Amino acid sequence: MRKASKATHIQPPRVTNVDKNAAYPPLIEELKAESATAQACELRQNKYLNRLVEQDHRLIKKLVNLGLDFKSFHTARRTPLK
Repeated sequence: MRKASKATHIQPPRVTNVDKNAAYPPLIEELKAESATAQACELRQNKYLNRLVEQDHRLIKKLVNLGLDFKSFHTARRTPLK
């Protein structure tokens, strides 16, 4: 999380969605103390919201896994999906 929050090409997050792991609140407070993330960044611990993000990645995961079976992405792209 530190590496992602220090990237210069992104805006600081307004909200951070994570699951209910007990390690996240102290980590977010530590990042705020180091000024690695905005002080107004809200931590939302909710499994449902975290799963929504994973649902968005479903198509990407499917396409990447298809590409892993082939030697190149061009071959995978030409292969029709069922």
